[in-house]
Amino acid sequence: MRKLFALSLVLLGLTATNAFAVGEARVVGTIFDGATKKAVPGCTINVVSADSNKNFKQDYKCDKNGSYAIFLLDGTIKYKFTYSAPGFKSYDQVLKLKLGEPNKQDIDLAPESASAPVTQATEKVEADPALVAFNEGAALANEHKDAEAIAKFEEAVAKKPDLTSGYGALARLYARTKKWPKAIENANKVLAIDSDDMDMNDVLFESYTATGDKAKAAEYKKKLPANPAAMFNEAVPLLNAGKFKEAEPMLKAVIAADPNFSRAYYHLGIIAMQNGDNAAARGHFQKYLDLDPKGADADVAREALKALK
Repeated sequence: MRKLFALSLVLLGLTATNAFAVGEARVVGTIFDGATKKAVPGCTINVVSADSNKNFKQDYKCDKNGSYAIFLLDGTIKYKFTYSAPGFKSYDQVLKLKLGEPNKQDIDLAPESASAPVTQATEKVEADPALVAFNEGAALANEHKDAEAIAKFEEAVAKKPDLTSGYGALARLYARTKKWPKAIENANKVLAIDSDDMDMNDVLFESYTATGDKAKAAEYKKKLPANPAAMFNEAVPLLNAGKFKEAEPMLKAVIAADPNFSRAYYHLGIIAMQNGDNAAARGHFQKYLDLDPKGADADVAREALKALK
């Protein structure tokens, strides 16, 4: 019993330091068809460490709405991201990620048919100036020339006020540059036409959160699909403050959204120990080790299992 109590104190001490490691990073975004500006389902994101001293390689999948969320334990190094989907040309970029906040990366993929041979036309067809401006904006956005891209997208919607994809691009770019009122304005223009646009709901949630409008942020959060990494991050301050009763249902929600989110099991094990439920604690620690036997807290979990026998 003394050993178990001592281990419990050690685990409590580790909670604050290990709940969210300093070097972790998140990447979120949506993959779009560069021609139609519609989301591309079934895309793949290959992530490889660009640092020769690291050996990381992992594939991630988009959901049916073309959205993705990637959680990287070591966000201190550069990664090469390769985005691909059937029928599209792949696109890759090397990124040095920001820590402690989501890295928003919306990508336009060019259709493989984009370079089809020119047909024999007897009549010259004039290009739509709004679409020309939009495509130029998309190219600039992919190069992270945000100010120039915004100017082109504003030009596009000025020439074609019903260009929904233009307002969507502006909403994402204004959010990326933290110009929240403009992001909100353009996202609402999109939702007035397409109320099911999840990406715009995400922009509004992020924007209203940044501006301190908790009621509006909560309204749009309810419309977003479950994001296990984001949910876990919300539980972290509670874990660090020792508010385990409040953190427990949030961690269980993380597992419901992603049964393979290993770190949630580890912290549920700690909470179960504090509640005196040794059987549940053993189950949570063992599940954590099954999913991540070389995880940052694996040694501590093994010690906990020995003490809980």
